[in-house]
Amino acid sequence: MSSLNTLPAQGQHLLHPRGEKEFPYYVGIHSLADLATKEDRVCVLNILGGESTTVTPISHEYSGGNIVCGVQPGRSGAVMKTKKGDIPVYNNVLEAINDGKKFNVAVVYVPPDGVKDAVIEAVRVNPDLNKVVILTEKVKVKHARMIRQYCQWRGVDVFGANCLGIGDAHNHVRIGGALGGNAPEESLVPGSIALYSNSGNFTTTIATYLLTAGWGTTVSLSSGKDVYIHFAAPEFTHAMHHDDRTKAAVMYIEPGGYYERDLVFQKPVVACVVGRWKAKLTRSCGHAGAISGSGDDALAKEKWFMEKFGVKAIFSPETPACSAKGAVVTNIAHIPMAMTAVMMMNGIRPDFEPRGNLAPKCWFFANQDISLPKELQLPVVEALHPYNEQIAALGKQVGAIFPRQAMKDCSGASRMDPKSQVSQVHGISVLDAATHPLEDNLVLSLIREYPDATGAAMANVALNAFVNHSGAPGLLAADAAREAGSSPNVVLSTGVAMIGPNEVKPARDAMQALVDLFGLSGLSDPTDLSFDLQPLLAKAAENGARDLLVSGKSGKRGKTMLTALESRGCKSVFLEFLKALGDGDGARDSTVLAAICCHLGWRPLMRRRISVTTMLSMPWHFRIFSSLVGCVVPSEKQDKKSFYGVDNGELLDSWSFTETAFLSLFGRRPSEEELFSFSVLVGLLVTNGPGTISAQGPKGAVSADGPMAPERIQINKAYLGFLSHTGFAHGGNGYEAIAFLMERFKDSGLVDPGDREHGLDLMAMALNYANEYKAYKAKAKFAGSMDYAKIPCVNHPVFKGKPENFDPREVFVDNLFKQRGSYNIFQDFYHQLVHALFKTGISRDIYCVNVDAVIAVILLKMLWKPYARGEISGDSMESAAFITFLFGRMIGTAAEVDDHTNRGRDMDTRTAASACSYVA
Repeated sequence: MSSLNTLPAQGQHLLHPRGEKEFPYYVGIHSLADLATKEDRVCVLNILGGESTTVTPISHEYSGGNIVCGVQPGRSGAVMKTKKGDIPVYNNVLEAINDGKKFNVAVVYVPPDGVKDAVIEAVRVNPDLNKVVILTEKVKVKHARMIRQYCQWRGVDVFGANCLGIGDAHNHVRIGGALGGNAPEESLVPGSIALYSNSGNFTTTIATYLLTAGWGTTVSLSSGKDVYIHFAAPEFTHAMHHDDRTKAAVMYIEPGGYYERDLVFQKPVVACVVGRWKAKLTRSCGHAGAISGSGDDALAKEKWFMEKFGVKAIFSPETPACSAKGAVVTNIAHIPMAMTAVMMMNGIRPDFEPRGNLAPKCWFFANQDISLPKELQLPVVEALHPYNEQIAALGKQVGAIFPRQAMKDCSGASRMDPKSQVSQVHGISVLDAATHPLEDNLVLSLIREYPDATGAAMANVALNAFVNHSGAPGLLAADAAREAGSSPNVVLSTGVAMIGPNEVKPARDAMQALVDLFGLSGLSDPTDLSFDLQPLLAKAAENGARDLLVSGKSGKRGKTMLTALESRGCKSVFLEFLKALGDGDGARDSTVLAAICCHLGWRPLMRRRISVTTMLSMPWHFRIFSSLVGCVVPSEKQDKKSFYGVDNGELLDSWSFTETAFLSLFGRRPSEEELFSFSVLVGLLVTNGPGTISAQGPKGAVSADGPMAPERIQINKAYLGFLSHTGFAHGGNGYEAIAFLMERFKDSGLVDPGDREHGLDLMAMALNYANEYKAYKAKAKFAGSMDYAKIPCVNHPVFKGKPENFDPREVFVDNLFKQRGSYNIFQDFYHQLVHALFKTGISRDIYCVNVDAVIAVILLKMLWKPYARGEISGDSMESAAFITFLFGRMIGTAAEVDDHTNRGRDMDTRTAASACSYVA
């Protein structure tokens, strides 16, 4: 190598031979054997920085103690502890030299803006320096040019920037970054293949992959991929040709730059060219230099290498295109096979027997109860130390633990698609939710999946068991609020307020006891009655859980619940456990509720889809669900034995909670058609995403209590937040469309809105109204008023602008009923109305009928007959519309409350003062 004393005058080029040609600039490295030698001595700049503190001791130990000192301004006299002894730290490079430290390599961990000055200082004060390895990412191009110019003038080779350094497996030396990770000897195994990689991490990965085909390495060079690469592909190729240890090379190439275009290889090469997906990017994504121009994208680079190797295709197991010169791959997993194929064409066998393989080695496997084909049921292998111990500890974790974050205007439970306007809760669209009964959707809100038939039956028992509020303070409060003229949401909030933490404490304590007993028992399927309960029965007797879960005699409601569960054919490990625990004498109603909730949540809990916090809160949510329905019915229609005229036992034995909710509104059991329609209606109302007012209320309530201490969350208060954030404009506004339709049909003589042979000319009715509305609108405009009444449920700000417009949600529901052969004259009228508005010139195109109309027409169809008979008033219909909205939205509320409790931070829904404004 040239030394500082033999440098030419400034401004001249120092040439270095490359075969018969010469570099038009200084290159001091003649062979890869010179990159990282046993004689190299290193000084680390910013040695006590975050990355160096982890990496430098490992490099020092692996290399036999090649780091003589480090530099850290203001830390002179400090040391870095390593197994090979202490590394002294100085304020600057000159101080280290004056203290007698000699080194020829500087490794740079300095932040980007300081790299230029750090390198130039090190080179200026140390005449022995001949290599600089820059690990820092995103060094400015102008600074890279200055570094290049100065180091060329002083005869110093620069590596990087944004690299992980150099590793020589034969010399057992690592200079710079973390090649090989914490155990370099595992991947840097001596062999005959040189590695050049634009990616630092993939340098190690490729070395490890090569071992599976029996190939070791000579030198592994992480070139870096900043905009400017100092020791690039041409320099590497030249040095490879002059390294007798190296028989072939692997080059990992990213888009951007022309470093590889004119390469001429004298040894076989496997080129892995990646980044086709970056071709359309206009700014860097990943490495700063990995962005292409007009002719240096991934496809162009693939073509360069294919022409060099004389191949016409990319190498893959299916099409092993290669030559004795090399192969091009686009998947790093194909590198070992490609290298073996190329080397066989050169008569060269692998360096040693293959070590390991690239087959997936799963440390975890969970099929989430999905039935998978045998070939996808991957075996689980024990992880390497210390990961095996961490995984073993993780195996003792019961349920999910969600990361916490600020959840203002965020949700892990609900969202709305801005294009389709279809909302989802736990990945289930409201359109799908509309095809499920109320009880299924209530369970979904908490366990994130629908229950099976057994689970649904158990949920019906749990919900119906507590719906009768006869004599309860909550119902008395609701009656008083009703008498005072309060709106339905206020009435129901008084009842919910009484379902406080003390009311549900026995059930929550029972849940905790069951989770503690069964959590690590190995139970995965709560319907598996072959599960051995004896060890748990003994444990419950020892730790006092038995006394908590069962009493000398069960309460009446608890016994009725157990009888109903048996009559419905419900089989559950938790129910069997209670029976065995109580010697057949049953359990308290709170314990039976806890057992039902445990059954419902057990599978997702074991799959870590829900948390223990969710499990413990389920009885509280269930009690509130029951209260919201129960307090709809005034005291005079409830007594100790019956609810709205239906015997309590009958409700538990044979009624669904959807039927009970219908009963609370209409005073009768629904027909099959009414039950389906009511389920659709409630399902459509589940959620409109976390931004809706009725979601903001409960989220704010949880935030105010402090979800980071979830045991302090008052779930009933969160529902009060929901109820207080509904009202006549949000929830009660559904009556506007009902009132509109009632006005249109009040003198029509309509008897049955489900009869297709109704005898009414709907288009004539629609045109008549359209003309009336046109005249009304014109008169209002003539008077200078733009504040005229709008027609409810037509048009939509998203679904507009086409000759004929449709709300996909309304279309879905319309088709759903058509498939059942069900007819609704009110929905038919709306379809005629939007055409009439177009025909009369009110609209420039045919408006859509929006989804709010669906809610109105379904409810009005149910209520029309009693309304026509004079049995109910308009006020009663408005109240029914409002309460139906609340029934649907309590599903979404449960999901938001649980989600915010699990994920949120204390007071995370507040608005910063800087985002608020004062209005004078």
